[in-house]
Amino acid sequence: MIAKKEHWENVYEQKLLTEVSWYEERPEASLNLIADLNLPKNSAIIDIGGGDSFLVDHLLALGYTNISVLDISAKAIERAKLRLANKAQQVEWIVSDVLDFKPAKVYDLWHDRAAFHFLTDTKDVRSYLDKVNLSLKTGTFAVIATFAEDGPEKCSGLAVRPYSEKGLGELFSMYFEKQQCFHTTHLTPFQIIQKFIYCSFTRK
Repeated sequence: MIAKKEHWENVYEQKLLTEVSWYEERPEASLNLIADLNLPKNSAIIDIGGGDSFLVDHLLALGYTNISVLDISAKAIERAKLRLANKAQQVEWIVSDVLDFKPAKVYDLWHDRAAFHFLTDTKDVRSYLDKVNLSLKTGTFAVIATFAEDGPEKCSGLAVRPYSEKGLGELFSMYFEKQQCFHTTHLTPFQIIQKFIYCSFTRK
């Protein structure tokens, strides 16, 4: 079985930015949820599985000054750096599996679009929740976007774990209070509709 890191390095080696199913030029749902949090511009924000996502571009354009992007794929992060050019120096780039990540600081916002649902093992899910808890302080936020119950069963050749609003809320209730959730549809570059659920949480 191909190793997880090798799998993602291969994906980013073989596919262009606009050829990955999660590509979106403007991450509208994430940006709207983040705007609702009214975070100061110097808030510490980490984007989990951010790879070469455009969220960091938009956050920089909005004036946020303390952004970190974590991804298991070094190739994905290199692509983002090339795209951002000199602006890449304003971002902390972290190449790591989220389950191996050892935060050197606490964050005000943990954002994850389409990474969490790749954790299908219950122990890995619990480890992830513990990691989010340790990475945030009381009163700060997590924004989680995963495939919804009627979303795909696989993505990029890997099995995923879809969630209902109730299921996601109950899972995070160990450490978090749910703020809001909503469903969205994402149209891939291949014109395939994917159903997502987005939720924001406050750390207890």
